[in-house]
Amino acid sequence: MDAVPAFPTDSGPLYIAGPAGRLELMVDLPEPGQERAGVAIVCHPNPPDGGTLHNKVVTMAARALSELGLAAVRFNFRGVGQSEGSFDNGRGETLDLLAVAAWVRQQRPDDALWLAGFSFGSWVALQGARQLPVKQMISLAPPVGLRDFASVMPPACPWLVVMPEADEIVDPQKVYDWIDGLHDKPSLVRMPDTSHFFHRRLMDLRGAIKNGVRKNLPPPRHG
Repeated sequence: MDAVPAFPTDSGPLYIAGPAGRLELMVDLPEPGQERAGVAIVCHPNPPDGGTLHNKVVTMAARALSELGLAAVRFNFRGVGQSEGSFDNGRGETLDLLAVAAWVRQQRPDDALWLAGFSFGSWVALQGARQLPVKQMISLAPPVGLRDFASVMPPACPWLVVMPEADEIVDPQKVYDWIDGLHDKPSLVRMPDTSHFFHRRLMDLRGAIKNGVRKNLPPPRHG
């Protein structure tokens, strides 16, 4: 890996140098004329459980954000897909996120930075947010009870949490109790009748994301 790739003008795959080797990225751009001055990075679920940037919840989140006019950047954590390295139980994955964010900020220094994550990815995004000027956080089915959320610092920005009420992996009540204990609470959307992977409710998830963040959108890119 020599030259740092420019931010792409077409949607598709991309590779950047990460802390453990090459990182595989996928960029979803908004429709021409719809662009806003913002980039959203979306983090995927737990690699040992099969999480990748192609996860349906991750791709739907990226679609919702690109439809709102943001460039959406999905990426594979170390050891997943064509990203080099091996699983590091969150610590290295947070460093991977910071590397992607550094590239985004280098290429788009004037753009608002948004972070989104699903399950394990939402925990990583919250870890990374401590070191980034995040303008909007989106947490989908955060794995409270499966990861250390006691030390999670709420991001200093608007924050949307979407929680499936029939989640079979994360106990929804633990998520609600955790939020109740926070001083700076996120906006919480409880989605009934769906499981951890938002089965049969992906279009509803798309709507929940768009409705939940629309008021915080950055300005149009041109004008």
